[in-house]
Amino acid sequence: MADTRAFQDEMGRWAAGASGGDTARDLAVTLGLRTAVLLEGPSDLAAVETLAARRGRDLAAEGVCVVSMGGAMSIARYAELLGPPGLGLRLTGLCDEREQGFYERGLQRAGAPRRDFFVCVADLEDELIRTLGPARVEDIIRTEGDLRPWQTFLSQPAQHGRPRHQQLRRFLGTKKGRKIRYGTLLVEALDTDRVPEPLDDLLASL
Repeated sequence: MADTRAFQDEMGRWAAGASGGDTARDLAVTLGLRTAVLLEGPSDLAAVETLAARRGRDLAAEGVCVVSMGGAMSIARYAELLGPPGLGLRLTGLCDEREQGFYERGLQRAGAPRRDFFVCVADLEDELIRTLGPARVEDIIRTEGDLRPWQTFLSQPAQHGRPRHQQLRRFLGTKKGRKIRYGTLLVEALDTDRVPEPLDDLLASL
């Protein structure tokens, strides 16, 4: 039986230029998809899926597929393939404040409404760190066995004098796979009644 991972993989190939429109369309019909959640990268995807699961949501059963685009500049391509010109799905998602221009132009080209996208000031990791507080995030780093690399990171001259939440945000991106892992861990540590507004609004919109 087809699952959303198969659809996500097919969309990645199709967006990269491979011929796959018919397969993606067939999978979308089989899965009963009605909404695509467009996210910049896999750490955002991990966070959204983790929060949905914590709230007892089965997004696949609801006809929702979460898609990692591999960067904000891919929005026009994914909006074209998944939105009104392509599979005709409703589009929603998150974007960073500095990337709003790319999203507005890409969504406009695809004839998709901008109002269904929710804006993080810096990025989702920053929103999560601010919500949890730096001390709680450092506790998670310690529990995960990353205290030594964190201390080594803090000793770098470039980090001296920077606000702690900025240091934490940068640290999460310094090793491949770390942002994805902590995308899940930080959401798991949240009080589900105290969630960053863009993420909370996104889940509420689905």
